[in-house]
Amino acid sequence: MMTSTKEYDQAASDMRRPGTERADGKLDARELIRHATLAASSHNTQPWKFRVREDSITILPDFSRRCPVVDPDDSHLFKSLGCAAENLVHAAAAQGFSAEVRFDTGDNGVHVVLTRDATARATDLYRAIPQRQCVKSAYDGNPIEVTELEQLEKAGKGPSVRTIMLSSDAEKNAVIDYVTRGNVAQLTDPAFRNELVSWIRFNPAEAMRQGDGLAGRAGGQPALPTWLAKRIIGLVLTPEGQARTDATNIRSSAGVAVFVSSHEDKAAWVELGRAYERFALRATALNIRTAFINQPIEVRALRPQFESWLKLEGEHALLMVRFGHGPTAPFSLRRPIDDVIIAD
Repeated sequence: MMTSTKEYDQAASDMRRPGTERADGKLDARELIRHATLAASSHNTQPWKFRVREDSITILPDFSRRCPVVDPDDSHLFKSLGCAAENLVHAAAAQGFSAEVRFDTGDNGVHVVLTRDATARATDLYRAIPQRQCVKSAYDGNPIEVTELEQLEKAGKGPSVRTIMLSSDAEKNAVIDYVTRGNVAQLTDPAFRNELVSWIRFNPAEAMRQGDGLAGRAGGQPALPTWLAKRIIGLVLTPEGQARTDATNIRSSAGVAVFVSSHEDKAAWVELGRAYERFALRATALNIRTAFINQPIEVRALRPQFESWLKLEGEHALLMVRFGHGPTAPFSLRRPIDDVIIAD
């Protein structure tokens, strides 16, 4: 098992090697796609395919990797495409190309048009791509600087997107209440539990075979044989236990960020995914950790109440994360690049 852990960490390190900045005018599409696949996705499903053309890369949804229980309208899936597109934009700049992103309702694709640009340069956000991760452990409980909060809030803005920053004890306690109610709704639903468990990779060997999913290694869980873990997970994964963990983690965080949009459609989901990824990359560049806490948004009966508490009018709460200073964690894995490129 120890050898498997070392192999896992080496594989994760190889996937997240720093990119090479270049100014020779040549486009390395595979390197752009490698950076794009390091983006966030719900349950680390990596629900994307990439089609390469001479002057563009299209990110297409892979509906075979959808999660119909937790994400019945595929909103998380399309946010994931937006996250990948944002990474691709920054990776393109590091190769000397500007990128225009547009969503096409015809093929549900996110089209990234690339143009040679002598002013394009690598940025801190580009350099943060290999290090970005969701750290699900507790943080150190300390606030972050006002200037850092301002940078995060600015990064999380888009044409139809803004970020609500919640940092007071009263606000965090209210979020804990909604998250607790969400945990009860989700973890008492057999369909939700079955879907979640199907994406958990209980040991490094299984995670390396699959190249996706929620690796126990990344989440700080002990490695167990899959057959044993599936037998005992019902004793471990309980609404009460998850509520206690989430409450501790939220209280240890400097704050919570809620991403809201004035629209609720596929294009808006993509745009919001881009805004979240910018936020996460800026946080990484500032040595700030982030982790999703989406229960009040995923449980449809709770979302209107949560949005009312946020005093939203004509806007939709579509994503939520906690943030703060804390330790890093082992990285999650990705599938091979050849598995996500469409050959045509």
